[in-house]
Amino acid sequence: MENLKLSELMRKAKDAFHKNDLKSAGLFFNEIIEFDPNATEAYFYLANIYHMRGELGKAVRGFNRVLELDPHHTDASISLSVILNDIGKYEEAKAVFDKANQHVKLSPQQGLAEPHVNKKFSLKHYETAEMYASYQRWDEALFEYNKATSLDPDNLEIRIKVAKLYSKKGFISKALEELKRLKTEHPHYIPARMALGLLYYGSGHIIEAQAEWQGVMAREPKHPEAQMYLQLSRSATETNIQL
Repeated sequence: MENLKLSELMRKAKDAFHKNDLKSAGLFFNEIIEFDPNATEAYFYLANIYHMRGELGKAVRGFNRVLELDPHHTDASISLSVILNDIGKYEEAKAVFDKANQHVKLSPQQGLAEPHVNKKFSLKHYETAEMYASYQRWDEALFEYNKATSLDPDNLEIRIKVAKLYSKKGFISKALEELKRLKTEHPHYIPARMALGLLYYGSGHIIEAQAEWQGVMAREPKHPEAQMYLQLSRSATETNIQL
């Protein structure tokens, strides 16, 4: 009878959570924990609710409780690492992240079975890449961006970041190659065409740049940036536009 009640409470809790009714979800998950103090899943959802509400202290305690009950709960480890990083506890965040990363490496099937976990890992690598880039440490940033995009191929913005880094390092041909490939694979992805146009323009290939921006206009006739760059390229031969 108790198992049936717990199962019904979990169903109601998850249903409320996915409907973004966090107050009701929280009440249900707390009720589950009263019945079962070792309910790992309930603690995990509660920690996510606290995170979404901005109650980071409670979220940290919640994710730590999950890891006490299940040290190999990868999603909890990554979520905890993200919060610790956000509040400036970088060494703790790195330790938690590295431990989770090692576990995924030892259990490759888990990573394949849980793409949302890979996306969280990708976010961490992306954040690290951004930090390196802010200090102009291009090689380390490029390494982290490439890790990020391999874990989350659907995040096309990362590939534009990679192209921009190649450009900053002076590898214009590699930057062009990256953006051309992105445009070919995702012809409707406007930012790739915009970035390619800027790179062409910065390299002195005005006609090619205009062709890319005109391609954007063909898809979005009122695209403000494409309009602006086209006007600039036609009216000012010495205008310097940076990628």
